[in-house]
This record gives sequence, C-alpha cells and structure tokens, in this order.
Amino acid sequence: MADKTQEAGGIHFPFPFTPYAIQKDFMAALYQVLEAGKIGIFESPTGTGKSLSLICGALSWLRDFEQKKRQEEERLLGAGAPASNEGLAPAPGLPPSCQGSPGTPEATGEPDWITQFVQKKEERDLVDRLKEEQVRRKKREERLQQIRHNGKLRFLAKRMRQEDEETERLLRVSSEMLATGTEPEQVASGEEELVLADYESDEEKGVPSGVDVDEDDLDEEHVTKIYYCSRTHSQLAQFVHEVQKSPFGQDTRLVSLGSRQNLCVNGDVRKLGSVQLINDRCVEMQRSKHEKKSITEEDEPRKRRRRQEPRATCPFYSHERLQLLRDEVLAGVKDVEQLVALGEEAQACPYYGGRFAIPAAQLVVLPYQMLLHAPTRQAAGIRLQGQVVVIDEAHNLIDTITSIHSVEVRGSQLCQAHNQLLQYTERYGKRLKAKNLMYIKQLLYLLEKFVAVLGGNIKQNPNMQSLSQAGTELKTINDFLFQSEIDNINLFKVRRYCEKSKISRKLLGFTERYGAVLLPSVEQPKLSGFQDFLQSLRPGATAAPAAPAEAGEDRSPRPTSPLMHVEGFLEALTTANQDGRVILSRQGSLSQSSLKFLLLNPAVHFAQVVKECRAVVIAGGTMQPVSDFREQLLAGAGVEAERVVEFSCGHVIPPDHILPLIICSGPSNQTLDFTYQKRGLPQMMDETGRILCNLCNVVPGGVVCFFPSYEYQHQVCTHWEKSGLLARLTIRKKIFQEPRRANKVEQVLLQYSRCIQHCGQGQARGTETGALLLSVVGGKMSEGINFSDDLGRCVVMVGMPYPNIMSPELQEKMAYLDQTLPRAPGQARPGKVLVENLCMKAVNQSIGRAIRHQKDFASIVLLDQRYASPAIQAKLPAWIRDRVEVKATFGPAFAALRKFHREKAGLS
Repeated sequence: MADKTQEAGGIHFPFPFTPYAIQKDFMAALYQVLEAGKIGIFESPTGTGKSLSLICGALSWLRDFEQKKRQEEERLLGAGAPASNEGLAPAPGLPPSCQGSPGTPEATGEPDWITQFVQKKEERDLVDRLKEEQVRRKKREERLQQIRHNGKLRFLAKRMRQEDEETERLLRVSSEMLATGTEPEQVASGEEELVLADYESDEEKGVPSGVDVDEDDLDEEHVTKIYYCSRTHSQLAQFVHEVQKSPFGQDTRLVSLGSRQNLCVNGDVRKLGSVQLINDRCVEMQRSKHEKKSITEEDEPRKRRRRQEPRATCPFYSHERLQLLRDEVLAGVKDVEQLVALGEEAQACPYYGGRFAIPAAQLVVLPYQMLLHAPTRQAAGIRLQGQVVVIDEAHNLIDTITSIHSVEVRGSQLCQAHNQLLQYTERYGKRLKAKNLMYIKQLLYLLEKFVAVLGGNIKQNPNMQSLSQAGTELKTINDFLFQSEIDNINLFKVRRYCEKSKISRKLLGFTERYGAVLLPSVEQPKLSGFQDFLQSLRPGATAAPAAPAEAGEDRSPRPTSPLMHVEGFLEALTTANQDGRVILSRQGSLSQSSLKFLLLNPAVHFAQVVKECRAVVIAGGTMQPVSDFREQLLAGAGVEAERVVEFSCGHVIPPDHILPLIICSGPSNQTLDFTYQKRGLPQMMDETGRILCNLCNVVPGGVVCFFPSYEYQHQVCTHWEKSGLLARLTIRKKIFQEPRRANKVEQVLLQYSRCIQHCGQGQARGTETGALLLSVVGGKMSEGINFSDDLGRCVVMVGMPYPNIMSPELQEKMAYLDQTLPRAPGQARPGKVLVENLCMKAVNQSIGRAIRHQKDFASIVLLDQRYASPAIQAKLPAWIRDRVEVKATFGPAFAALRKFHREKAGLS
C-alpha cells in the first residue's frame, strides 16, 4: 500500500493507508500533548489501530521538533549569536545563566559592561557547541548511510573477531611458556575472586555499583527521543514490526532493549539460565576486562606475592566491534530477535551494542521493568531528562510498579543466607579487614532478628521448626524495625555495603565452588572436613521430584545465594514509613513463613519519570476507569491537574455490530446475584447453565464465558455434570476449559479454533454449531488473546470479579487510600472505589477480547444485577457504555440476542 499523508489539526501525518477518523483525532491529540509537554491518558479500543496511531503521531512530532531545532541552529550559526532560545532545548552542560534570559545589571548587581561581556561569551560558547553537534550529527549520518548501502561492512566485525581470537591464542600460549613455577598461595587456586576486597568508605561514589559504565558510553550526547515500553517482549516485537511497515520504517533510528537473558550470545553465560546468574557473570567479566586495563605499578609487588588464575573476559565485548554493531542497529529497524542474529553474525554483544546505540536513537523500545525501576534504568544507560515516554498496554501500570518494588523473602532463605555467611566468614575471616567483618556481623545480626520476629531460631533447620503462632500480621516499617530490634542499625549503610562489596556475588561463587549450603542443622561441624560437610547437606536422591515447569515460567535454577533476596528486602525497608508496609506471614513451619514488603504508594517511583520527562503518554485499549491513574499515580507524583490530558475514542465498528446486554434475571426468573455468599447456591449455578444453553442455541461459532476464579469455574462445571446441564450444552457446542497450566493454553486454543473452523465449513458433528470456551478473569485468556470473528461471537461475564476483600494487602491498600486521598461529600470512600475499579478493569479486559477489526461483530452479556448500577456502568469503556442495554428479565434479552445474530449471520 502506498503511503498517504493525512492532515489533522493542521499537521501532516504520514500513514500507510487512509486512516480512520478516530486515528486522525488520536494522532492530533497525541501531537498536541507532546508539543505542550503534557501527561496524556489515551484510550483506543483494540482493533482501532492504536499502535500505528502512536507511531505516526509521535514520530511526526519528533520529525517536526528536529526540523525546528535544525532551523533554529542554522539561524543562530548564520547570525553568529543567538537572538532567542525559543524552540531550542538548552545545550547539555550549559550553565543555568545560559538557559534563561541574562540578568539585568540591576538584578545581578554588576556593571553593564561586565554583564554584556558575560552574555557575549555565553552566546559564543553556545554557537561553538552547536557547531560541534552539527559535526557529530553529520558524521553519524554518513556512517549510517555507508552501512545501509555497503553490505561489505557487515563482515568487517567478523574479520576483526577472528584476528582478536588469534591474538588471544598466541598470548595464551606465550603465557603458558613463561609460567615456569607457582609460588605458595594462602588460599586454594581460583579462590582469590571469592575474597571480599578492602572496604574503606561508606561514602557514595560517582558511578553506581553494579553499573559497568565504559568510558565510550558517553561518546555522543543523547538526542531528543521517544521511549516506548510495553509489558511483554512479544508486544514489543509486534510494535517494532508495525514501525517497519509504517512510512517511518526506513529512516527511523530505533533500538530494541532487553535483558541480558534475552540478548546474550555468549553460550557459556547463556546456559546458566537464571537471570541473576547471567547478570552477575556478565558484570564479573566486564570487571575483569577493566581490571586488566587499570593495573598499576603499585599492584606489581602484590601480584608477585600471590599469583591468581586469570579470570575469563567475554569474547563478544570488543569496543571496535560494538561500535560497528551500534551503527548497524541504528541503520535499520530491528526487533530483539533480529538484534541477536546480528550480534551473532558480527560476533559482538547485542546487549551492549543496543546500550551504545541509545544516545543517537530516535525511538527506544523496551519492557516495563527497564523503564519503571530506577536502578535498572540507570544500569541500561537510559536518560529521561527532556525525553518523551510512551507506556502502552498501561491498564495495569499501577499494579506493575507495585509489583516491581514489592519484595518477599522466605524463612528458609533467611536461614540459608545466615548459614552461608557464617561458613564464608569461617573460611576467609582472617583475610578480611575490620570494616568487612563489621558489616558481615551486622548482616548476621539482621538475619537472626528477621528469623526471630517470625518466631524461629536461626540455629535450627527451618523445615523442622513449627511456629506456635500462625497467621498474617501487618506492620509499618518503623514498627517492624522496632519489633525486630534493628532500629539502631543504619540500613542505608548496610545496603550500600552490600551494593559496593558485591558480597552476595562472593557468596554465590563460594557456594558454586563448594556446593550449595542449603539448611543449617542443630549441630554443625567445624571447618575440618568442610567440603564433605557441604556435600552432605545436598538433597539426596530420595527427594520428591519437582513439579514440571509450566511454559513461560522460569525453568532455570534459582540463584544459590539467598542473600540476593535479602538485599532486596533491606533496600525496601529504606522506603519512607508512610509509603509501605511489612507483612509477617507465619505459615506453620519457618521455611514456609515469609517477610514481605508491600509498596502502598507507587507514585514515589513514578514521580522521577514525570518530573524528568518532557511528556508522558499512558495508553491502552481499556483504560477505564481512569480515576486510579489521576489520583493514585499522577497526583501523588506531584503532577498538576492542568497538565493531565485525557483522550478516549470510540470503536471503528458500526453501532449495530455490537450488542452489549446487562441481564438481571434468568429464564426461571431467578435474580442473578453472584455475590460470594450466593454464587455457590445450586439455583444460581443451574440458572447460569440454562442461560448458556439458550445462548448456545442462537449464537453461531464461538462463545467465550468468563468466571471470577478457577475455583468457581470448577465448582460450576462439577455441578453441571451432576445435574445434566453439561450434557445439554454439548448438544450445540463442544466445551473447552481454560487450563491452569500455561503450557496447555496454546493446545486448548488450537483445538477450540479448529472446532469452530470445522463447524463453519459444514464439518460439524450432528447439531454442533461451534464451541464454548470456559475461561477465568485474570487468567491466561483474559488478556492478549485474539477472539476475532467466529472465535468470539459472544462474550459472557458471569458475576463481577471483585478481588478478595479479606486479603491483608488489599485491606491495607484501602486503608492507605482512605487516609491519603481527598474525599468529596457524597462520594464513596477511596478504598471502596479502588475495589470497584480493580473489578471493572478486569471486566473491561475480558470483554475486550471480542471485536478486533472494523467488520467484526459480537454480543457482550453481563450476568449480574449489580451491572445495572449507573456507577458501575460509568466504568465501562465508552464504546460499550454508550450502547449497553439493561434487561430486567431474560425474555427480552434472549429475543434481542436472537435477532442480532440472525441479522448478522450473512456477514460471517
């Protein structure tokens, strides 16, 4: 399809085809939000081309922004001095005096000639900086043009890699020839890297620990760019493919970011499996590389005294090859898989190649966690100052931020960390300086007190310890610190020590070398027979087999250093007292009990994003109700109400292609009340079955029915099987049930779609007209699954999926909102509103599985009289809310459904 330039609001938007009217409105509103530096909440139903609207709207703004900036630069350079800074972002590193209007003599207190001299010098400096930026930009564009038009450059990196390998081989042979003897070592060969380095200061340093910053990271200034993030790698890959197909696909500098686990091409590192192990090994390899560069003469005497085994460095980390890979990344739009393939071909690391491409990129595509977690953001080299952030699929943004910053540590992990740290100290204590020993003692004390507050004993096996008190207890952070008797310890310093000393990584290497220290026993042997002792603690062959991992779950071994989990908990405890709670969960035995930090105020972590960014766009297919975003996230982050812009568009389908119904009673006039107290009554389950039987008689193709939980779905199906309703349903529809196991979902969906396809082709058995899929709200099929056309001609929602009101976490969150959010007279309590919003967000996500394109049609049936409430209907998406019909009795509802599907039968 030829590209077509569309105009909306006086702005030209390149588009691959003629856009819908709502897409034009979307792009125009998005453009204005970015131009004005606002915070936008955008809702565009699935199937309305939201991704393309985001791409073309945002990149059109970036195109115009860059053009205005170049024009202003040319004007300034042509004049030799700036007349104004309007429309031009201040040059990085410019003093504050250069970024605003120069002060008047009266304001500064300086003579007029001094003020003029300073002003002219600042103007000359700005012009010089602009000239340098132009030269850098021109060089970059020339490099990228060469790569785009000269395929031979692609093989340059491979040749360089082969030369490096040969050099390394010769050096290794030479080193082996020179190594004629080995001096006595104080510890076993290979153990030097396990010993903690001297820790001299508690002061912060310029470079955050764990961030392997290379001097070449800062070769280029960060241009104005758009950071686009979504929930999953598949969603990000789909977005990148949309960019490739768009009019901007040929000349947009795009980089796809991911974790080391997704991008690593070093086979030895990748086979470690665990995310944490891969990260640690990668960072350790980079540290080895930099340590080799930084050896000074004063280190030589120590080297002569103690010969170390050479540590491995990553063969894929070469500055020259990374530069070439960086330019290859910027030369064309690539997703993560294409980036990995390019890295393997170039024998260069895609993770660092992508990082080095960030400064010059115009569009950076990354998962939620990399943007929303400040340490991860910093480690990846992401700078948000003056940039644009687009968060897509943002309906669960608040939950995501809360989840990322909530930490849980089990009793067994506390005991393991304590035992490992004790054994480590016994092994290397005499080689450690006083400050290291001091902090290790503090860590041991903290672990002992954490176990004690759960009611356990650190010296006993946690599996064998039964707790006298079972249940859940919530504490404020300060109360927890006092109860644990650790309020006298500076957790900020302990956390910084863990961060700087890498003690958890040292423990990891220690346990890798000697075997995992799993559980403490009552009587522990001394250092003699150390290896035999550790070996004896390994689980025997008679251990119960682990349940097979589900698809999509982490099949890799867990990190063997539980101190890593404890470090996360310690960091969480430094949160402000009012922004979080500590949950003490005592579950029978100590090993099953846990300490969990619950974040109550996600705004504290989102505040930095909205403060630094030029503009932020929060987008999704079903963003209603938006009050959560405004009140919990934006207002709490200090965003003024005037800066927030809401945009919600209708659907692309004609009004008569959707029939949303709220049904308040069933065929036997049984009131539909699926509250927790009544939904398990036999008459309620029978009425539900009768409704589905009637629907299956008139709805062709597929019917998707959502239940509030797996337990209730199982309860209803068991009752139907006994009453015979299940057999009645199978007359018209073959029944499928959503599996709990993720690796079975694909198989069930394939069978479901094949059944419907066969029925549509006249290959059905007997009176079968399609299939009925029984699903669960919040399950694998309520998000991201496409039930278009005959796969979802009717979506049924049984009851309202309210969260568990008895959950301690939810109760604490409700109490927190009641205390912190303002409440107008006559309005419901914020906590009650939270529960309703959580419910309706889940409903909106589920019913949004149907209607996926302009010619699609479907009916939506909400079974519960509570949906008839105007307050509940107001939380439905606008395209459903405007057309919904409330039916007090089943007869009129059934008649409307039969008429709707008869009229639409010719369209399918």
